[in-house]
Amino acid sequence: MIVITGGAGFIGSNLINYLLQRNKNKIVSVDWHSKKNQNYFSDKNFETIKPDSILSFLKKNINKISVVVHLGAITSTTEQNLDLIVKNNLDLSINLWKWCKSNRKRFIYASSAATYGNGNNGFNDDHNDQNLSKLIPLNLYGWSKQVIDRFIWHRQQKNPLLQCVGLKFFNVYGPNEYHKKEMRSIVLKIFENIKSNKTVQLFKSHNKKYKDGEQLRDFIYVKDVVKVIDWFIENKNVNGLFNVGSGKPQSFKDLSKFVFRNCNKKFLIEYVPTPINIRKQYQYFTKANISKLRKAGYKGKFFNLEDGVSDYVKNYLIKI
Repeated sequence: MIVITGGAGFIGSNLINYLLQRNKNKIVSVDWHSKKNQNYFSDKNFETIKPDSILSFLKKNINKISVVVHLGAITSTTEQNLDLIVKNNLDLSINLWKWCKSNRKRFIYASSAATYGNGNNGFNDDHNDQNLSKLIPLNLYGWSKQVIDRFIWHRQQKNPLLQCVGLKFFNVYGPNEYHKKEMRSIVLKIFENIKSNKTVQLFKSHNKKYKDGEQLRDFIYVKDVVKVIDWFIENKNVNGLFNVGSGKPQSFKDLSKFVFRNCNKKFLIEYVPTPINIRKQYQYFTKANISKLRKAGYKGKFFNLEDGVSDYVKNYLIKI
């Protein structure tokens, strides 16, 4: 049995669809929004439970569970409610790790590239505490992921789980992200504006090193992300904290061109000031160093941004 928290969310729903297509073991999705997002699933052949009953569920099914994949969290980078962040991103993660530890179960969890902050300290996914302590996240969400990384890997050095894997996701885009509202990917936001004949807007640069629209991010297609997760599920002896990105940052301007091209529309954008309340939290450059992932044995190829955007727009968005 594979237990997936955040199973009705963006990455979680794509993972469940992928695992079901591959006839994996019994899947259990843990999420508050299983009914609300039920249209995300092509196959409903899995069990759903609510987060407030997860610990009792784990206890009752201890002999059936092989791995817990913990993706559930408050993912908004602008969330300011500390109590909410602590309850959902810290307490639950710690409790799940402790349960897996006590019951000798495997644990795969979602970290984030938001832990790297402005990137001045690099994008090194070494999990020793000396490296992790150098990172300075720019928001509460990134801070919560940083706390969990340090909590887990400090303890893993002394008394490790059978398998423990942390995945630092970079800028993920793809199907099943409608519920994310303002946290939807820039691909979906641009598509929606084009479809509604609205002006496509990108943030101006407030950093002299970057021209307007030339801010760089490491975008990765969700189809690649779920393949990475599945690889760790299959390779139960691999442990560690790993970056999950393409390793090839591209500009928002280039991404916009790809969306326009796949919508058969003329490229036309305008630049607007980045809102003052998020300027200090804004990342101008991210690039996943995926050498550790490759060294661990993952050989899967990643979509380049142009092909990933094309697949997303033509095979999912235009069909809606």
